[in-house]
Amino acid sequence: MPVRNLTTLLALLAATCLAAPAQQYKLTHSIHIGGTGGWDYLAADSQARRLYVSHNTQVEILDLDTEKIVGKIPGADGVHGIALAPESNRGYISSGRNDKILVFDLKTLKVLNAITAGSNPDGIVYEPVNDRVLAFNGRSKNATVVDAATDMTHTIALDGKPEFPVADGKGVVFVNIEDKSEIQKIDVKTLKVESTWPLSPCESPSGLAIDRANHRLFSVCDNKLMAIVNADSGKVIATPAIGEGPDAAAFDPELKLAFSSNGESGTLTVVQEQGSDKYRRIETVATKPGARTMALDEKTHKIYLSDAEFGPAPAATADHPRPRRSIKPGSFKVLVVERK
Repeated sequence: MPVRNLTTLLALLAATCLAAPAQQYKLTHSIHIGGTGGWDYLAADSQARRLYVSHNTQVEILDLDTEKIVGKIPGADGVHGIALAPESNRGYISSGRNDKILVFDLKTLKVLNAITAGSNPDGIVYEPVNDRVLAFNGRSKNATVVDAATDMTHTIALDGKPEFPVADGKGVVFVNIEDKSEIQKIDVKTLKVESTWPLSPCESPSGLAIDRANHRLFSVCDNKLMAIVNADSGKVIATPAIGEGPDAAAFDPELKLAFSSNGESGTLTVVQEQGSDKYRRIETVATKPGARTMALDEKTHKIYLSDAEFGPAPAATADHPRPRRSIKPGSFKVLVVERK
């Protein structure tokens, strides 16, 4: 090979090596929980060092440092999400099958109240400026708003089926509208929907995360795209590719990384913020099939994903054309993904 061609080849190889970032994340181990039934969201309290894990009819609480179960909150029926209001020492659980919001004491874990919500409360979030909790009801297509100080409720009509919400810390909550492929912006003080933004080309959004410092939203969608949205204007500014079957998103404000947990492909997508409105997928981490929901511990940068072992799926029906596989009893666990 001529020297000139060899030099060119070596330069190209060096540029390729520099362009490809080293793998940063790895599935290191799992925390066995056991029991039966399905699950949905997790919530990490990085300050109190607790991980709240939804599981069938209860929420299991793990110590983030010891990874041991330190408590359980029973009484939910079809548990979905957990919202934490540390200022008032209260937590809230959306109980989908009985249309309730369970209120519990963060210290004792005792259930204090069961508030009636709309039909099938799912995603839930605490908004600290107005001291209100918003539970988003999938079947009735609205939000139940709870005043944390009084447990009084209000209702906000929405444009369609809501999925996961996030609060911006300034009195606004954003929520994905799954069946319309939109995001709606809610003023929590006035209880009004301020804006409705299309997410095209993203379709069927589920998980949602927020970069509060830079006013950016990260919506993960069923057509294997992450829609990154300007939270002031509603403009979609980037759509990096993600895996199959996403259900949750997270954002690490210190590392400037966004994540998508992809249950069908059994992967975790890592997207890096690389400057003003520049985002790039930098890594795809192997997790496990079914690991579709997650929580991020901002202190350690660890990521936690719920999962289990699966058997065959039941036969499809008209009501359930894509049935989920059966869950093997005793196999429920939390996967731990860490930076290397």
